[in-house]
Amino acid sequence: MATRTELHTLLVELLGNENAYFQPPSNIQLKYPCIIYNRSYIYPKFADNIVYGTKKRYSVTVIDQDPDSPIPDKIGSLPLCRFDRHFVADNLNHDVFNVYF
Repeated sequence: MATRTELHTLLVELLGNENAYFQPPSNIQLKYPCIIYNRSYIYPKFADNIVYGTKKRYSVTVIDQDPDSPIPDKIGSLPLCRFDRHFVADNLNHDVFNVYF
């Protein structure tokens, strides 16, 4: 089973810089483009009414000033990744994905 730090390394690689943040505190100054991610769900696998494994789901948000950024396409091509929504706030484009890792 992969760890959160392995996911972090993968996100930094796809992003092309170090601006990937896991549950950033409110006082941190974000640098764009960036990725913010947090754990959103743990999916249990059952057999005989016993949990024998789990898969963690992370909410991954790509934030970029460029509406045509290639970063969301890179994140969207990850295995077990699904696009959730897009929105604009403070003139920044936000693309939210659910990634099982």
